[in-house]
Amino acid sequence: MRTAPTILHLDMDAFFASAEQAAKPSLRGKAVIVGGLGPRGVVATCSYEARVFGVHSAMPMAQARRLAPNAAYLVPRFGLYREISEQVMRLLRELSPLVEPLSLDEAFVDLEAGQRAWDERSALLAGRQLRADIRAVTGLTGSVGLAASKMLAKIASEQAKPDGLVVIEPGTERALLAPMSVRILPGVGPATGDHLRRGGISTVGEIAEAGEDELVRLLGKAHGVALYAMALARDERPVVAERDTKSVSVEDTYDVDIHDRVRVRGEVQRLADRCVQRLRAAHLSGRTIVLKVRRYDFSTLTRSETLRGPTDDPAVVREAAARLLEAVDTTGGVRLLGVGVSGLADYTQEDLFAQARAAAEEGAGELAGGEESEEVAEAVEEPEAVVERQWRAGHDVRHAEFGHGWVQGSGLGRVTVRFETPFSGPGRVKTFRVDDPALEVAEPLPLVERGAPPGAGEVGSAGRGGEG
Repeated sequence: MRTAPTILHLDMDAFFASAEQAAKPSLRGKAVIVGGLGPRGVVATCSYEARVFGVHSAMPMAQARRLAPNAAYLVPRFGLYREISEQVMRLLRELSPLVEPLSLDEAFVDLEAGQRAWDERSALLAGRQLRADIRAVTGLTGSVGLAASKMLAKIASEQAKPDGLVVIEPGTERALLAPMSVRILPGVGPATGDHLRRGGISTVGEIAEAGEDELVRLLGKAHGVALYAMALARDERPVVAERDTKSVSVEDTYDVDIHDRVRVRGEVQRLADRCVQRLRAAHLSGRTIVLKVRRYDFSTLTRSETLRGPTDDPAVVREAAARLLEAVDTTGGVRLLGVGVSGLADYTQEDLFAQARAAAEEGAGELAGGEESEEVAEAVEEPEAVVERQWRAGHDVRHAEFGHGWVQGSGLGRVTVRFETPFSGPGRVKTFRVDDPALEVAEPLPLVERGAPPGAGEVGSAGRGGEG
């Protein structure tokens, strides 16, 4: 392991929620919860103000509403989050060629590989500068951990939250880890934690005291050996710049179970097209088509079919997904559908026979003009048409007279909008008919004014209020 804390872990502070607070002055310092707002939605991110009430990520949204009924509930704006994430990742790549993104808001950086740090002092300077640059470029804050290994750097960033920086000095790791819960170690989830607790082990120090043989007896050789090494602060995992994508997939969860077989077919076709769009955007193709179906009773079925060669042709993926669906009983209702492609390659070897079959079937459908083909087309196209005029809570709008704002809520033929921007201060609220021709969907505004001097993007508590 290294002798200097030159591995950096960055975790943006409550990324989604803090971005929403930065964009919406009226929400700064208030409880904000971002996620799916339907009956089956879950919390993606919540602000620290919401956590006071016991709300946390992955919690069912219905439970969050009971705990924090007066919080602001918003639908995610992934386009904005990806744009901010790209800005942050560019800053990280200026520090080192070895950047390992874990998600939109989290990454490891090998400062030594970028010759930006070689001891504690230089690592501290790099970490402080990074935090200042992130605030200047995005208007948000991130917490930084510095240590001699990835595991410890991540633990340090957790300790730094919110909006801080923590260094774990080499030589102090075991004393730091000893009193911590076993759940702090990578690979220890609820099930493993319960298993260890039944064996009389609840802290990292107790893992070290138990010894490797006892860990192997409890967890098996591979897991036991790895966990014992981590309890001794041994973690030789390198920062890996590129991770191989194993699959590309999309899925939708429905607020109301789908019973109509024609609607199910249409949804699968729509998901297949979306999956291919992602596949092509990543310049990939794949051989194995995967269908995922979660039924009314929460049972989940997965079916797959492997083609003779990789493809990124939407007709081929649609045809394979449709064949897989025929083998699944959906009569009781469907609550989730997903389509994925695995066995990826960075080239396309067309399956000409499959394409020919798909083209023939599509042509036959057009010639027949039957009732079922029209219903399938309607099922595929209808969601896209509805989305254009849906007023989603938290999303951006523009009014011809009042300018830029965001949707506070809608229902009963009305939509309520608060008119404000990241730089305006709290704005006024107005209500309109949902079909008001003066109101239209808008693109998110940047959180930092273009050309503003460093530090101008700071927006009060916006960076401190969310998922860590």
